[in-house]
This record gives sequence, C-alpha cells and structure tokens, in this order.
Amino acid sequence: MKIYFPQWQGSGSGKNIEPGAKAILDYLDDPEFINIPLSTIPAGEHGVQKHYINNYDAITEQLSRLKKEIDTSQPSTIRTIGGDCGLEIVPVSYLNKKYPNLGVIWFDAHADINRPCDSPSCNFHGMPLRTLLGEGEEKMAPLLSSTILASQIHYIGLRDIDDTEQKRIDTDSIYAPKKINVDDLIQTLVSKNITHLYLHFDFDCLEPNDYNKTYYQVADGVKIKDAEMCIKALQENFTIVGSSVLESITTAQKELKPIENIINSLIRN
Repeated sequence: MKIYFPQWQGSGSGKNIEPGAKAILDYLDDPEFINIPLSTIPAGEHGVQKHYINNYDAITEQLSRLKKEIDTSQPSTIRTIGGDCGLEIVPVSYLNKKYPNLGVIWFDAHADINRPCDSPSCNFHGMPLRTLLGEGEEKMAPLLSSTILASQIHYIGLRDIDDTEQKRIDTDSIYAPKKINVDDLIQTLVSKNITHLYLHFDFDCLEPNDYNKTYYQVADGVKIKDAEMCIKALQENFTIVGSSVLESITTAQKELKPIENIINSLIRN
C-alpha cells in the first residue's frame, strides 16, 4: 500500500512540510499512491493544545482517517510519503501487529521519544516512539493497532536529544550508536531474531552539508552515501515491510537530486 499523507500539524507550525511532501509525490509520479485527506480543524497559528499536545484535535482526526484506510485495506506492506514524524504511530503499530518483533529503524536526528508532559515544544512529532511504546497520551491508544518494545527501536543519525529522552533511552539501553555502523546494526538485529523491518527516514538524519532542505538542520549527520549503504544492506539482509520519507521541505524537484537514490530505494523500489 502506498500512502501520501502530508501531515504537518504534529510539527507545530509545519512550515513547508506539506508542500515538501507534495514535491516528492510529484517526483515519483506514481498513481498508486492513496491520498489521505488532512483535517480541516484549525491548527498551527490557530491551533489548540490539549493533553500537552499542540493541534491535538486535528492530529487525532486525520490519524483516525489514516488508520481506517489501512485497516480496511489490510496491506502486507506500507510505503508512506509524509509529512511529520507523528504519523508513524499508525503504520508502525499496524505492521507490528502483523509482523511481531518488527525491527523499527529510526533514521532521525531526534529521538522522538518524549512523553507529552515532558516535551519542551508540545509538538507531537517529538512523541511517536513514546506513544508506540504505550507510554504516551492514553486517549490516543485507539489509534494504535499494537505497542512495541524498547528493544525493537534502533536509531541511526541520532544526535539532538532532550534530557528526558536520554533518560528513557538509557533505561532500556535502546540502540543509539554515536556513529553509523552497518555491520553492528545487522548483528544486533539478528541477535534479537528480527526478520522484518520498518525504515523510518526523516531527512534531518542527514548531514546538512549533504542535504539541508529539511524542517530542522542538525550538524554532524549521516552522509548520504552512508545512508544509502545502510539502506541497501538492510534490504539485502531483512524483509522490509514498511518505509517512509519525512520532513523534507523543498518544493523544487531539482533540489531533490541529492536524495533521489534514498527516495527511490525506500519508496519506489
């Protein structure tokens, strides 16, 4: 199942996230993508915070729509063009129910593992992994098809971490190496008897000197060539059942050139 879901409300103001997703959709030019409509509830500048989550009503309404579409289709695989990272709670929890012990590979500069009450920004795109662990806002539980374990999370490119997130990572020794090591990642996954993977790819995991058309830019990121190598190795050694490309903000297709191989390997192929 191929999904176009340019959710931006989880990022707060969401500047250029939706048109950035549209640029990737236009680049792929694939009629198989299903467009999940976004909520018309006021958000961003006119949004309302509930349960320490900005734009809560808009986010939950459209995520419910996404979950219904997936539940109705019952796909064996999901590829998503987004959008902010908060959307991941729906496809990841669905695929984790279908493929227990799903390995979640989180290419991201940020940990995205805050509880709402601990989040400095109160933006939901910093909370999806905590929600998937079943430790987030309890009123969002109906959006989850399952919950995951901390042992299923594997970070790549992580380097901008809130203190409360670091504490959660340390509590369960979540896989979060300082530098990318593909052999070590593969060995770790094999040791956990993980066979199926979900590849979450927020483009801010990348080194800004390689690609900076992202919602956030964080120095000392993953080189594009190393990201491509890692994705290829994971595809060769495991069954990829889900993938996403998120939070690229350029509206000019020519500016996607540096990341075309990543987009193609995760979404087109």
